[in-house]
Amino acid sequence: MTKNVKFSELRKAFHAVLLQHTLTINSAGVASNADSSNTPSKKIAKGIAELLNAETIGERIPGQTSGNQFEEICAHFVKTAFMELHHLRPGVWDVHQVIGRNRLEIAKYDQYSHLTALDKAAKADPELAAALGSDYTITPDIVVVRQTVSDEVINQNSKLVDREIATLASLRNTENSLPLLHASISCKWTIRSDRAQNARSEALNLIRNRKGRLPHVVVVTAEPTPSRLASIALGTGDIDCVYHFALYELQAVLKNLGMEDASDLLAVMVDGKRLKDISDLPLDLAI
Repeated sequence: MTKNVKFSELRKAFHAVLLQHTLTINSAGVASNADSSNTPSKKIAKGIAELLNAETIGERIPGQTSGNQFEEICAHFVKTAFMELHHLRPGVWDVHQVIGRNRLEIAKYDQYSHLTALDKAAKADPELAAALGSDYTITPDIVVVRQTVSDEVINQNSKLVDREIATLASLRNTENSLPLLHASISCKWTIRSDRAQNARSEALNLIRNRKGRLPHVVVVTAEPTPSRLASIALGTGDIDCVYHFALYELQAVLKNLGMEDASDLLAVMVDGKRLKDISDLPLDLAI
């Protein structure tokens, strides 16, 4: 990685924190993000961990714990890096991990505020609840949120709006008291078939249930195996893109191991802009 480049340094710091508690190699030589019953997964994960200078420290922590840690560390990286792009995306922003698993978390934001009324109606009507199921309940792992803007700020260069024009614009805090959901980030420490489908279902629910602008819908993962990455990265229509926590290292390990088929599959995802490195995410969020 290039020295004295901010995003390169932030990426190194991101990995350094992961290596403290979450990404480890146990005494049997198995990395904590590997599938211990899958030989290619163990080889690839160990190779990535070694390139990132992981040390052998005890056994892997429970899946839920590692998942929560991964979310927290990803949230810090995205927040720190995204805030460096204020000149590209001005505004008042907030990036945070969603704690508590409130199933109506996104109802706090303008595009999904109507879901609160829908939830109340479903609770009062069992038949409606049965018909709706849980399709309207979505809990992102990390959210990127933009605050609304005062007319004073909007009009700072010239008078663009007043009380009689653009009265339904969501960006104006005189017309809308709720912040705007700019991005929903799903974090997957590893990917199994059920987790892949869960991420897709959440993305489709975000698309179907919105009123207004669709937020960025992305997945960040530490899954080492290209075939499992493909289960969530390939295809379009739901997830914007999948971001790998160490894509450059994954590419190098596959080459070093001579895994040509896996390298070719990874290239399909990368060349097709379905899989990117974690360092690409903040810039993509600035679009």
